Amino acid sequence: MDASYTESIWWAFKTLHGKKLIYEGYKAMQICPRCETTLAASEVAQGYKDVKDISVYVKFELVDEPGTFFVAWTTTPWTLPGNVALAVGADIEYVKVEVDGAVYILAKERLASVLKDKVSDSAEAFVVIKGKDLVGTSYKPVFDYYAKNEKLPNHENGWKVYAADFVTTQSGTGIVHIAPAFGEDDMELGKKMKLPFVQHVGMDGKMKPEVKDFAGMSVKPKSDDDKERLGTDIAVLKYMQDHGTFFAKENITHSYPHCWRCDWPLLNYAASSWFVNVTELKPKLIAENKEIKWVPEGMRDGRFGKWLEGARDWAISRSRYWGAPIPVWKCNKCANVESIGSLDELRTKTTSGNTYLLMRHGEAETNTQNIASSKVGEEFHLTERGRTQVKAAALKLKERGVELIIASPLLRTQETAHIAAEVLGLKPDAIIEDARIAEVDLGEFSGCAIDTYRNYFSSTLEKFTKPTPNGSTLADMKKRLGEFIYDIDHKYKGKKILIVTHEYDAWLLHAVARGANNEESTALRSSGEEDYIGFAETRELAFSPIPHNDDFVLDFHRPFVDRVSYQCSCGLGAMERVGDVFDCWFESGSMPFAQFHYMGDETTPEGKLFMKNFPADFIAEAVDQTRGWFYTMLILSTALFDRAAFKSVITTGLILAEDGQKMSKKLKNYADPMELAAKYGADALRFYMVNSPVVRGEELLFSSAGVDEIFKKITLRLDNVRSFYELYAGDAVIARTIPTMSGGHILDRWIVARFQETHAEVTHYLDTHELDKATRPILPFIDDLSTWYIRRSRDRFKSDDVADRTAAIDTTGWLLLELSKLLAPFMPFLAEDLYRHLSVEAKRESVHLEVWPPIGVAVSAILDEMAEVRRIVSLALEARAKARIKVRQPLASLAINHGSQWSGAAQAQLEAIITDEVNVKAIIWGKKGEQEVTLDTVLTQELTDEGEVRDLIRAIQDLRKKAALNPSDRVTLTIPEAQRPLVEKYAKEIMDTVGAGSHSFGDTLSIAKV
Repeated sequence: MDASYTESIWWAFKTLHGKKLIYEGYKAMQICPRCETTLAASEVAQGYKDVKDISVYVKFELVDEPGTFFVAWTTTPWTLPGNVALAVGADIEYVKVEVDGAVYILAKERLASVLKDKVSDSAEAFVVIKGKDLVGTSYKPVFDYYAKNEKLPNHENGWKVYAADFVTTQSGTGIVHIAPAFGEDDMELGKKMKLPFVQHVGMDGKMKPEVKDFAGMSVKPKSDDDKERLGTDIAVLKYMQDHGTFFAKENITHSYPHCWRCDWPLLNYAASSWFVNVTELKPKLIAENKEIKWVPEGMRDGRFGKWLEGARDWAISRSRYWGAPIPVWKCNKCANVESIGSLDELRTKTTSGNTYLLMRHGEAETNTQNIASSKVGEEFHLTERGRTQVKAAALKLKERGVELIIASPLLRTQETAHIAAEVLGLKPDAIIEDARIAEVDLGEFSGCAIDTYRNYFSSTLEKFTKPTPNGSTLADMKKRLGEFIYDIDHKYKGKKILIVTHEYDAWLLHAVARGANNEESTALRSSGEEDYIGFAETRELAFSPIPHNDDFVLDFHRPFVDRVSYQCSCGLGAMERVGDVFDCWFESGSMPFAQFHYMGDETTPEGKLFMKNFPADFIAEAVDQTRGWFYTMLILSTALFDRAAFKSVITTGLILAEDGQKMSKKLKNYADPMELAAKYGADALRFYMVNSPVVRGEELLFSSAGVDEIFKKITLRLDNVRSFYELYAGDAVIARTIPTMSGGHILDRWIVARFQETHAEVTHYLDTHELDKATRPILPFIDDLSTWYIRRSRDRFKSDDVADRTAAIDTTGWLLLELSKLLAPFMPFLAEDLYRHLSVEAKRESVHLEVWPPIGVAVSAILDEMAEVRRIVSLALEARAKARIKVRQPLASLAINHGSQWSGAAQAQLEAIITDEVNVKAIIWGKKGEQEVTLDTVLTQELTDEGEVRDLIRAIQDLRKKAALNPSDRVTLTIPEAQRPLVEKYAKEIMDTVGAGSHSFGDTLSIAKV
């Protein structure tokens, strides 16, 4: 994880700690006593085995009724020394029954199973008591190792009976032995009732010394020998038999978790953990949730709302190696605990008290001669100017109280160190030579012109990874400098140290102090080859040890952060970091602020960027994140900023196989998504998902056929429209304004109105985050564009009427541009491809950098008129089908029995669409009647001839298509002799329509490209 992200998490932890919203407590977890680590639920699930165990019925004698005993049952006898309470069901009926002079209390329903033939089950044989009437009864502990310690916290609440919802009569006695350190239910009851916390077993799985009768015994050892494996349980049973608390035992076989790494039996164990006090935040969390828009809406008060109502304190730490470390340091001698909220704060703790002054050598002969030199023994002295520079610089340092000089072994730095020592009044033995701060190893370039070295690299950054011939890299140099500064910081305390070195060393020592990586180190330098520090210039190095990796780059992760310790204020011990790391949900829940490296200051660049983006307009994730990411973000944001991190949430449902089952590799009941993407493109798959109920938290039965449908109805259709446009557009440039519509063609005005209607609907549902509804208008619009507008406008694209042709081309181009923007959120690749193929006025680098188009006003009248036209056409085509007359056969007229006609200039254009689509010669408006449309089906010879001409034209066009000809390609025709009279009569129409230059007659119909 990026160090800046981790540092923001530290800030959040410290802020919450300061608000008393974080505390240290215990969490019931499964631990491996051999590995001494906790296991996640998924890890626990990997290691269940059926094992033999001993279960025991235990007698707990009542304090106020000697000779009367509660009988409890447990499958973990080793937990009994940790018993602090008994639990009963408030509404369960219990009985007191006498057996062999002793009185036993247990659930009535369990009487026959537990006592078997020892007692009659008649009503007269026992006294019935409700569980709630037993609450508060005190009993004598079976083991008193902890009970006799009256200073034990909450001692007064221990060894009594309490009511608990988890108690049942399905097994045992209806009375549950409570050991809060060894079970989740037990722990929750312990917290609720403030019971004593007794943990008599260590993380190593062995009894602690105070449990003197069993000290050092492993409670669940790994062994194939049952006697050894159950040795501690058997010892506990024998103790109880000797002390009169044993009632009975049973051998059981049950499924028990084992460590997936080492196969050791796990323990349900109260591990130390850090908690966020969600209980304290709950009212505010519930209030904030009310202000969030949820999709689907019922999620707010339903699944998520109910979860908030039952929310418990959140355990945020894990006993893991990898993860953002918990920023808590504890003294190993006293009880001091400190949380660290930033790297700067940590630096204030780890400082040694040393003062470091970096001085570059004075001007040397290497500089005046432009020579690169890194080898000891190469005699390049300081120049007179350089000696003067050093003396002047040293005079300025006299008041700094320098006590020690550490210098590079090269001659120019040694001369600088001795001059400085003389001026500062230091003896020669105050100068220490250290090869770790020598110049970068130039290898074969040492002694050469400096430009030979410089020209060897393409950039400063490359110097970190590309070594000089037989030399080293800057990364190697930085590493030895890091070893140097950390070493002397450990060796000296409270010293004022002058480090005499070289320009690159001074630069990279500052990089080490910051924990900078290669890129960050490069950024420390000014542009070009300007020196980082001048001749004999002195700079103070602010250095304190920080967590770093082997390359001395800042790294908060383990083991690096665990190496950082500092002196406790008590003066006796060292502050050492606790071993835990953050729960990954704390890390992901910190995303809103940590992604910007926000550290609580809104005036910094990071703070301003965070505030600009907070809260998010919406987030989207699967429905299971109601207990994950949505939940943790709400907790942290509310605790830190007093409001939710997001305004809206889109919850996605589960995707199931087409048969309704869970998708399974074993069952192979789903298509490979990568194969689908390869076949249909990622966008078809994406649109199919967004267009489904899964985006409103519902299940989706995934169907490959659905992806295929989207591919055909959007991807292919749109590709065809674009190809058709490119065929006729030529060098046309698409304007960003809507083509002039006033008095324009009815089809242009209609398709623009349809787009505005579609765009308004898509925008509305995007604004309300209803993604499935936002995608729905797109499919019918593309259908209208392709199968109505383009089909009805084909002849206009090649029309001799320049104005009409230009209008059709301009309108289509504008629609494709706007459609690329509209599709961008749903089909980003298709939208980008479409956009890049268009010649657009003031075109941007990408469609995704375009501005979302403003909502236009769709002219409803024209939409209604065209809808009516299409309805009439549909009725007329149905009438043709009933009359069994194909559409290519012209008819004399279509009577529309409406009782009224359209008004205005659109009348003729709308009628023209109908006549052309239905293939009739005229429209006759009749009075309103039962039959809305009536076709004149009488075929004259002329009409029949026209029908045959259309059939011939269609056949020729099919031949052109099979020959893969372009519309501009000219052909010659060979037409069957039998059709000579027809062709001679309609030659011009046929030749013009099919792009033929000449024709002849023969046996069969054929074409040839000219």
